[in-house]
Amino acid sequence: MPGTDPTAAPKPRSNAWHTALTTIQEVEPPFIPAGAHAATVIIEYPPGDPGAPPHRHPGPAFGYVLQGEMLMELEGQPPRPIPAGEAFWEPGGDVIHYQDGNNRDDMPLRFLVTMLCEPGKPMLTLVDDAELAERAHLRVPAGRPGDPGAEKR
Repeated sequence: MPGTDPTAAPKPRSNAWHTALTTIQEVEPPFIPAGAHAATVIIEYPPGDPGAPPHRHPGPAFGYVLQGEMLMELEGQPPRPIPAGEAFWEPGGDVIHYQDGNNRDDMPLRFLVTMLCEPGKPMLTLVDDAELAERAHLRVPAGRPGDPGAEKR
């Protein structure tokens, strides 16, 4: 490094590392595909964007909202808003991810996701209309107006 004397005594290590770690999410993931590899991506949607169509991932996904507010909906759960600074996860496998869109019309959405991917399979597979109709009984509707996830902001 410029300006560093290689013969100088090493700088004493600080104690900052004792308090540097903040746990934002701790879960026990379900099935992890054999030979899985991890992929970390940042996804960005403009204000009001509905996000990806219904889809699934071959393995679990762990995420963190960096900016804005996501509307998250997984099969078997009602839609819920996830604001910036909060973590989320999904089990992957057979579970349908219905929504990951921007829940806000006044700001962009940015979120980071680390997915455990099965070799040779895409990290995201769209679900067709026939399967959506077949599994409609597994989808939990949004609550009454005013409930989390019931309406867009």
